Amino acid sequence: MVIALVAWVAVSAILFVISSQIAPGVSAQARAALSSGGFPLTSSNTILVLGSDQRPVGTHEAGASTSGPSRSDVMLLIRIGGGHTSRLSIPRDTIVSIPGHGTTKINAAFAYGGASLAIRTVEAYLGIKINHVVEVNFTNFPGLVNALGGVDYTGSCVVSKISGGFRNGGFTLRLKNGTTHIDGAQALALARTRENLCAPAESDLTRARRQQKLFSSIERRVISPAAFIRLPWVGWEAPRAIETDMGPATLLGLFAALETTGSPPTQVLEPSGGETLPDGEDGLVVSAAERAAATAQFLRG
Repeated sequence: MVIALVAWVAVSAILFVISSQIAPGVSAQARAALSSGGFPLTSSNTILVLGSDQRPVGTHEAGASTSGPSRSDVMLLIRIGGGHTSRLSIPRDTIVSIPGHGTTKINAAFAYGGASLAIRTVEAYLGIKINHVVEVNFTNFPGLVNALGGVDYTGSCVVSKISGGFRNGGFTLRLKNGTTHIDGAQALALARTRENLCAPAESDLTRARRQQKLFSSIERRVISPAAFIRLPWVGWEAPRAIETDMGPATLLGLFAALETTGSPPTQVLEPSGGETLPDGEDGLVVSAAERAAATAQFLRG
């Protein structure tokens, strides 16, 4: 029995390493923008997680980008390793100063200069150093969730139409209030939901909190006994769902740290008000005091 378990883990690790070696990484510019860090299992590292809002060609979703520069749909900081575990979510509509581009929403940094400019913008805005970056590959993201056997998501009612909904060749998501077991396609739609027909008045903060609930659900599933049964499939799909500067050994250390430190609640950077930009778009303003307090709590975690 012990030999079989060891062999199961070994096969999973081999598949993980192979998959991570053939998965695309981030740009050289993004790597150059990062600060050096230790091994994630034993040393504290700050990781910036980014998700693009780019949609597949043929989408019917109004205002969606299908090619060229795209804005970041997800912007999450993770502090992990050396006994630390904390998370800080930055709402996509937060108004910041982007180096070389003036004052605008923070999600534009990724469109202007990819992960490297997003790294520089977050570092300047919060006064921290980022050691690693992860770009979520939404094309392969459903495969990871399906490899896990789906996840249990708990939240309020969600009804959204992604890429125009089923009637237009897209996807219609319907989740009731409470806990629902969702598959990869539903998880992707939930992460991308901008307009919730169940609650039209939802703000960008609500959306950020919903995304964090989803990612916490995925993490809980990863460290569950059910995931161990599916470990080889998870080992293969996990590296394919992300693009990162981290090599196989560092990634294994990161996942090991995530499994041993638990799933802390995610802070969301709270705005003190709103502001209309010169282009007519509305954004969120976060006070210097709130940024300092949130950053200090994040680094202590």
